[in-house]
Amino acid sequence: MSAMTDRTEPSADRLWGLPDPVLQPEFYADVPSKRLAAWVIDVVLILILSLLALPFTAFTAIFFLPLFFTLVGFGYRTVTLARGSATWGMRIMAIEIRNARGEKLDLTTAALHTLAYSACITFLLPQLASVILMLTGARAQGLPDFLLGTAAINRPANP
Repeated sequence: MSAMTDRTEPSADRLWGLPDPVLQPEFYADVPSKRLAAWVIDVVLILILSLLALPFTAFTAIFFLPLFFTLVGFGYRTVTLARGSATWGMRIMAIEIRNARGEKLDLTTAALHTLAYSACITFLLPQLASVILMLTGARAQGLPDFLLGTAAINRPANP
């Protein structure tokens, strides 16, 4: 046997740790619509956090409110993904993002996911591609998920 055929990897699939969409479709059921609802919840929460943080800038953030909102959102998304692999909106909708090994996101992956998400939401074509991928892919992955090997899944029950 050559070294190439004697692999110790569980699978040649780069997403081998995620639930199989054919064998376990329940993990991906309704995920795109849940992600949309979670996104709406998160936007409202980020708006509230931005308004609460506004006095701490001596109200100077009013002059660059869209940038301030974006920065608060980046921090919110990165921290919540790193702490529980889901934003608060995702938690309410009972979904979470897992990496290719099926593990919860670490800080680096959460920051990279947020950066890719921010780039997609900034431009129309990447956002459109992301939505199309979510609606047509077996794992309902958006463009950031596809690039990083992550996927949003329905939160598994705790054993």
